Amino acid sequence: MNIDSWTRKDGLRVVHVPYPDMDTVTVLALCKTGSKYETDEIAGISHFLEHMFFKGTEKRPTAQHVAEALDEVGGEFNAFTGKEYTGYYAKVADRHAELAVDVIGDILLHSNLDPREINRERGVIIEEMRMYQDSPMRYVPELLENELYPNQPAGRLIIGSEETIMSVKAEDFRDYLAKQYVSKNMVVVLVGNITKERVEALVDEHFADMPEGEAQIAMMPATETQTEPGLLLHYKETDQAHLALAFRGVARKHKDRAAHVVLSAILGGGMSSRLFGTVREQMGLAYYIRAEAESMTETGYIEVSAGVEVTKLQDALIAILKECEGLVAEEVPAKELKKAKEYIKGRSQLGLEKSDEIAFFVGEQEILEHEVELLEEKFAKIDAVTAADVQRVAKDVFVNEKMNLAVIGPYRDPAPVMDVLTF
Repeated sequence: MNIDSWTRKDGLRVVHVPYPDMDTVTVLALCKTGSKYETDEIAGISHFLEHMFFKGTEKRPTAQHVAEALDEVGGEFNAFTGKEYTGYYAKVADRHAELAVDVIGDILLHSNLDPREINRERGVIIEEMRMYQDSPMRYVPELLENELYPNQPAGRLIIGSEETIMSVKAEDFRDYLAKQYVSKNMVVVLVGNITKERVEALVDEHFADMPEGEAQIAMMPATETQTEPGLLLHYKETDQAHLALAFRGVARKHKDRAAHVVLSAILGGGMSSRLFGTVREQMGLAYYIRAEAESMTETGYIEVSAGVEVTKLQDALIAILKECEGLVAEEVPAKELKKAKEYIKGRSQLGLEKSDEIAFFVGEQEILEHEVELLEEKFAKIDAVTAADVQRVAKDVFVNEKMNLAVIGPYRDPAPVMDVLTF
């Protein structure tokens, strides 16, 4: 992977990843802002603003005009809001690269933010919120972060609440936009069959009106305080219980990040992992079960998620914790360690087959860290992890004072769950 990157005079960072053999181009614009930058009064505004960017501009006055611009050439386009950054992207056949840059630049720099559209969109977002709440598998990880980081932006729902969605005003959007969507707080990434010279010309033309300056709102730091296992039960009449179990871990740039990734792969990465083999194949308690190492700029955690039969929740938790204890008690055999490393590397490579996937990989690192670590560098860190490293980090994270559980299911009494939520 060859990467060209430069910073314009106004501070806007541009990243170009050329792939002459591809016949597509992806344009991704990222802003270093999200729900961790919001006060309680405007919670959800980052996500709401993301919606509003697609509702019309001076050049394309309605949402229909914006959508048609890329639909007419068979392009893909969308946006997403996270806790630490927000992104907008378009993927097109390479001959339509200029159109993609034009549309993304247009919606970010010239959106109308019509109060009538804002009022109309409130109902759309509330229905989106209800959709997530009606999908326990998708909603339980959000509840888990609320348990990990209570009463602070890091644990708040990205989408906000019905109260804030209904109360945020047009002037709130314009104020937030002016403070955050500025040149030194953004990155534009282009990946695919396009030259550096063309990238430079297109970005300079279609992002010419980018407001200059630095962001005026700082990210609100996450705080972690815990002395015993934490539990959040969300009552819902379901036929399956959905659980998300987390152990506090490390941030993105921590020296033990690679060891945490390997540990999570051994525990629950793939169909031959320890949890899949025990909880699903041997005990028949779950259809899906997996483990992943999640990391943000300040904090992180290892998460185990599963869907289990409602009368077997305690049995599943006991089995999960027993597998964690096994990683504490003994070093991982060399063969299993090697398999986990190859699993991680193989999945990483499979996830970078397309121009949009490469754009996300490069863009996330650039917006958060101002640098891009190539796969080869990441793999070197994975390969350097030893069995002793895995056992060491397992001993550190698999303890009661770092354990948090969120469950969606037909449960009201926490006592039976708390009885088994212990090492």
